[in-house]
Amino acid sequence: MTPPFSPARLHAEAGEPLVLARHGFFWTGVEPITTDDGPAVRGQTYVEYWIPQDLRHRLPIVMIHGGGGQGLDYLGGVAGGEGWVHRFVRKGYAVYVIDRPGHGRSPADPKIQGPLGPSLPAPMVERLFSAPSRFPDRYPGAERHTQWVGEGRYGDETFDAFLAGMGPMNADAAQHYTDCRRGGVELLDLIGEAILLTHSAGGPVGWLLADARPGLVAGIVAVEPLGPSFQGAPPGALTWGLTAVPLTFEPPATTPEDLELRETTLPSGVTAVLQKEPARKLPKLAGVPVAVVTGEASWAMGTDPGTVAFLQQAGVAAEHVRLADHEVRGNGHMMMCERNSDEVADVIASWLSSKDL
Repeated sequence: MTPPFSPARLHAEAGEPLVLARHGFFWTGVEPITTDDGPAVRGQTYVEYWIPQDLRHRLPIVMIHGGGGQGLDYLGGVAGGEGWVHRFVRKGYAVYVIDRPGHGRSPADPKIQGPLGPSLPAPMVERLFSAPSRFPDRYPGAERHTQWVGEGRYGDETFDAFLAGMGPMNADAAQHYTDCRRGGVELLDLIGEAILLTHSAGGPVGWLLADARPGLVAGIVAVEPLGPSFQGAPPGALTWGLTAVPLTFEPPATTPEDLELRETTLPSGVTAVLQKEPARKLPKLAGVPVAVVTGEASWAMGTDPGTVAFLQQAGVAAEHVRLADHEVRGNGHMMMCERNSDEVADVIASWLSSKDL
């Protein structure tokens, strides 16, 4: 299959230089184990970094990809060109991009990393990511999805290129997010205070890292994070609200059953599962500004309100940033890969600026 863009054209059409002081990679969260075949390592997180020569912001951004994807989701659109990594490096941020354990360049050997779940089949990817407008009954607003490049269906070169980068998720969500937390904590301990930019199934990693290292997480931009609260669908039940493993609650909760729940209808009309009042708080996240970013034409319009409500009820300074409110329209769940991804990045950068980040 040929790329959905012309490499020869990219070579010929030189643009503004991307000037770096440093670029490289390393791994964190490496766990030595013994297998039937001998010593091995597991649970590792691949980290790649871009440090601009014109470093204008004190805090770096750590980009954490979604389920089935990998760090390359932030490296370009489905039709080629620059991605959010380049966009934020050009804005003067140092950027660290990870491949979560078992994804991308973090190996996924099930004998070592743990059993894998199924990959997303092409028809489901079409309905959820690339062409929901062809399935208007899939969820409200799907018909407004206009920003995907190409036809968004199997056999279209841009769709097939996107599908080529997807893989299965770990079948054991609790083990996976435990591994993510270990690698993420080690990364923050190495680089210091940072901004976290998460997407989809990478969302729980942001909450877990802020809980484990509250002094090293300056802010979280959660792009359509896995939710809503207490959802039980793949890639794993969010038994602790927005994670599959424990968070620090006050008063303490020793088991998920300690979190007494109620179903409620939010002002937006979305049904959410929240705690009964008085709700337990998340004290480690209380000082961390959070933006939950939602596309106009994404199924997350029906899930993100519940995520925001859960965070706010737990004492977190969470804001719901709807792209349509900023006149950025037509985006689905993979907004960082769509044709107007630069506009989305600018909304995020504006929010960071408003928080002095």
